[in-house]
Amino acid sequence: MSVPELKKAEEALDPNRVTVEQVRTNPEVRQLIDMADRYLSTIGYTDHGISHVTRVANRAIKILKDLGLPQRESELAGIAGYLHDIGNVIHRTDHAQSSALMCIPILTRMNMPMYEIAIVAGAIANHDEGTGEPVSNPGAALIIADKSDVLRSRVRNPKLINFDIHDRVNYAAESSEMVIDGDKHLITLKLKIDTSISQVIEYFEIFMSRMTMSRRAASFLNCDLSLVINEVQLM
Repeated sequence: MSVPELKKAEEALDPNRVTVEQVRTNPEVRQLIDMADRYLSTIGYTDHGISHVTRVANRAIKILKDLGLPQRESELAGIAGYLHDIGNVIHRTDHAQSSALMCIPILTRMNMPMYEIAIVAGAIANHDEGTGEPVSNPGAALIIADKSDVLRSRVRNPKLINFDIHDRVNYAAESSEMVIDGDKHLITLKLKIDTSISQVIEYFEIFMSRMTMSRRAASFLNCDLSLVINEVQLM
């Protein structure tokens, strides 16, 4: 759907449109989020449960809202944020595509129009750095929101930080803030990292591909992407 068409739909204020809150509170969605996270916990992954998807959804909404894009696009980005990891109930490999396919019947049952389902599914299918590309404004926002969720609370077992670099980098991240400057077309991720736990170089070691994808997503939104760690600008 084109931006003018989305703006027209937004102006219509359809009272029957599917909202982020309806998706968040949908029992089927919540069970899939919980079960997907349980499977990932079993194989040793960081938190991908309701806390993670809520942060991703809220950050995706904020990105498009602060850039002044149509409200409905930000809502669709938030909906994609809640649904983007449900495919992990099938397998971690190709979970983005599994999540996209699984969201279609769910949103269809919720009576979402197919053109909106297509936007959400496309965003979800393209959020993984291994295979994805920004294909829409909601999709670009989802990429940046997901790849920027580095935080201590995602680590399940702090005892493993000496053995697993992903856990160590996440555990070192004491805070993560996204700042959007719509006038300057600049998206800035601000991290505070405890360097006694993990050196900044380790962040780049495991997140370079994610940051590269995030820069493509920012460019899709006609923005630059900046990374600030411990008040030092690195990108």
